[in-house]
Amino acid sequence: MEKVRFAFADGNGEDEFFVLEETMINGSEYILVTDSEDDDAECLILKETGKKGEGECVYEIVEDETELLAVSKVFEELLEDVNIEM
Repeated sequence: MEKVRFAFADGNGEDEFFVLEETMINGSEYILVTDSEDDDAECLILKETGKKGEGECVYEIVEDETELLAVSKVFEELLEDVNIEM
């Protein structure tokens, strides 16, 4: 499992997450991340919002319920042994 470091947009700190899976839906890149390797860990679905070719990727937490539900179903299919609860 790949571990990546995210810096907060306001410049006040950073955090590390494990990337569980990534996918492209309708031209948008999504990643499923968690802060722990435990089986019952909490996860976040992040959407890439930065423009390609700018160097660093910019991700935002998916908060729209319809989008979140749709993307979580895709991740559940990709990761057969994962159940995402909201």
